[in-house]
Amino acid sequence: MVKENCGVVGIFSLSGTNVVPMAIDALRALQHRGQEAWGIAIPNKEPLKRLGLVSGASSEFKKICEDYSSPSVIGHVRYSTMGRSTLENAQPLKVKDLCIAHNGTIANVQELSNLVGGCSFTPQNASDTLVAAQRLVSLISENGQMGKALAILKNEMVGSFCFTFISDDNSVYAARDPKGFRPMVLGYKASDDTYIVASESSAISAVGATLQRDVKPGELIKLSKNGLETEQFSNDISRAHCSFEFTYFAHPSSNMEGANIYISRKRIGQFLAKKFPIKDADLVIPVPDSARPAALGYAQELGITFDEGLLKDRYSKKGPLRSFIEPHQSDRIEINRWIIPIREIIEGKHVVVIDDSLVRGTSSKAIIQALRRAGAKKISMVITYPPIKFPCYAGIDFPSQEELATFSNGKDMTDEELTEMVRKDIGADFLGYNDAENLAAAVGIPKDSMCFTCSSGNYDSLGITPEFKTRIEMKGE
Repeated sequence: MVKENCGVVGIFSLSGTNVVPMAIDALRALQHRGQEAWGIAIPNKEPLKRLGLVSGASSEFKKICEDYSSPSVIGHVRYSTMGRSTLENAQPLKVKDLCIAHNGTIANVQELSNLVGGCSFTPQNASDTLVAAQRLVSLISENGQMGKALAILKNEMVGSFCFTFISDDNSVYAARDPKGFRPMVLGYKASDDTYIVASESSAISAVGATLQRDVKPGELIKLSKNGLETEQFSNDISRAHCSFEFTYFAHPSSNMEGANIYISRKRIGQFLAKKFPIKDADLVIPVPDSARPAALGYAQELGITFDEGLLKDRYSKKGPLRSFIEPHQSDRIEINRWIIPIREIIEGKHVVVIDDSLVRGTSSKAIIQALRRAGAKKISMVITYPPIKFPCYAGIDFPSQEELATFSNGKDMTDEELTEMVRKDIGADFLGYNDAENLAAAVGIPKDSMCFTCSSGNYDSLGITPEFKTRIEMKGE
């Protein structure tokens, strides 16, 4: 299964404004969704793609904005869950007169490839986006319209997706999958008479536009000289919004499914305090940066001191980056090495550490060891997300069971036994996980409208029965 969870953007200016500078700013605002590569595409030109962070190409920005000047553009930041971090795997991709950027997963990519003549897939050359684009172009040529083509493709394709497209006739399109797995929003900038679609509202705010609404699941948006046009290519009413977006992936300033992410995370912390009221604690500290709102909510609910006991060294090469979305274990370790404890805050204290998730255990183990060295008397760790026990096939990078901290190698264990196993492994004195009901209640979205597959192992929302594989098989590492 081939997939990515990334950030996408599409912009069209009715006033003819060059929107490429706006696209670059929007991609920088989506950098938390992908750190490996980025790219943009305009009509009638091959896409521009670069490895690394958007800011790494800052010396080129002026020339890029001149060479690619256009009133219409799409863009992409890449975070791979399969396929190596090469320029060939970067997006947008071009097929005939259509460029495409993709955030999500296509789980049945081999089956879909058979509809476009078939091709051989390995972790080295994997591109579900390319297969989807080839099939979509074929369906458009048969049916004449993007909406009709997507209505067919959604039935052939298993998985999650948010697409942005740009065609050589200067039209920009955006489509969100019928379940709403991945987020997508619509904004408008009145001063330039410009529409923008993006993975998150943080990108819309970054370019001075105003958030209009979420793109509806199963909705196709077209931006062209005729303005904004919209149609539903699916009327499926069941939802499966990714719960991991709310605890980790999304930017705290973003609004998603009617909820502000910062406020949602703070409420998750408050709800966790009721579930795990550790009243003999001296101090509550977050693991920077995603867990900060939850830690504040937890501390305020119980009346315990909140402080910054761990700080990232933002001047090291890897310090500013997010360890979870780095593709290689060595890079994740390097980032965590630059999370530095403050001894004067921690020494002699019972510290409650709030973290957004516990996936592989790499970060948690390193942080607890650092807190011990800094003189913590006792360390309790509380996780805002439920135990992750199963691979994600909807676009988050834990594609194999063997890499998860909860991996029991086939041994049948209760939830309590599993938690105790992980607690011992990471070295905490206490470990508490959130549960799906508690998380959904804090966010304010019905549990059955959120995806918790990675915790429950129920893949019904994706419509698949997965064949679990190793990380080497999935990513070629």
